[in-house]
Amino acid sequence: MNVHSILLDGFRNYEGFFAEFSPEMNVVCGENAQGKTNLVEAIGFLSGAKSYRTRTEQELISFHRQEGFLNAELESRNRSFQVEVSLSRHARRKILVNHVKLKKAGELAGLLRTVLFCPEDLSLVREGAAGRRRFLDLSISQLRPKYAEALSHYQRLLDHKTRILRDFTEKPGLLDVLQEFNDGLAKAGAIIIHYRAHFIRRLLASAEEIQRDFSGGREDLFLIYQTVKTVDDPLAQPSVIYPRLLEHQKSHEQAEFASRSCLSGPHKDDLIAEINGQSARQYASQGQSRTIALSLKLAERELHREDTGQWPVLLLDDVLSELDTRRQEFVLERIRGGQVFITGCEIPALKRTEHKCLTISQGKLQ
Repeated sequence: MNVHSILLDGFRNYEGFFAEFSPEMNVVCGENAQGKTNLVEAIGFLSGAKSYRTRTEQELISFHRQEGFLNAELESRNRSFQVEVSLSRHARRKILVNHVKLKKAGELAGLLRTVLFCPEDLSLVREGAAGRRRFLDLSISQLRPKYAEALSHYQRLLDHKTRILRDFTEKPGLLDVLQEFNDGLAKAGAIIIHYRAHFIRRLLASAEEIQRDFSGGREDLFLIYQTVKTVDDPLAQPSVIYPRLLEHQKSHEQAEFASRSCLSGPHKDDLIAEINGQSARQYASQGQSRTIALSLKLAERELHREDTGQWPVLLLDDVLSELDTRRQEFVLERIRGGQVFITGCEIPALKRTEHKCLTISQGKLQ
């Protein structure tokens, strides 16, 4: 599973940019604000038609352009694929694979899987729950397309319910459809919780081993899935979880009316990490927190390998410079196999020589 080449035109700061890549290690160098992260963003976009940096596609288009284009040659499942993406400020995006238009953007995840690690991820343990939910959502959406569908549906229903709770005093008739949205949220939420629980269980199996290796056997990592209190078994089937979510909604009904916000559901979930039985967020050092984040990301990569038999494309965006020498060496040793992109202002000290170096300056290949 790898990206052979990419053509960007009107994408961020790239105009008529073309590059070919090694199926192994690719080192993308250059000064700050030259487009290294934009290139990584484009590669990541190929795995699900979503950017990890913005929620609006219009931001991906160059300032002075009305349209942007992203074309790539991929190899997946021992087959070659040509992916063409057209972005517009005034029309819906268009995605073609081997000249056939996709019905759903999520179909891209079946062709190319990527695992991104950027400097912000180093704060995964210490930041708020929203960042950890985003990690779960991005990871599981690639592994399980049904999860991505349920998540998208849940978010639409949540937005509608939020508007009802905000406006019902001025428009009492909105309450007539509130139960319908509650029911839909419980059904979609049950699917989300089910998939999250199973993903976290698998993630822990790999992450605890990586953390132990990282620390020389001194640290035991444990992950706790914190979800709706009435759901006593998040690993259960969605049909079992669904009524428990309705029960939780009912108990929070008056509080939601008073606060005019949705207080019940998996949009409040969290992933808690513990090191040697203590809360990592409260007691782990900065170095330990970074090691946990690295363990989670490397474990995510291994889950993709388990699912497909192939390594996903690994994107390390300016992250090595944030790590001490020991952690850099551990990561570089652990990521052998598969296609890797590493960005930075300087070329890292690579022990293996089979890598390609690309230097970017003002959106151009030098």
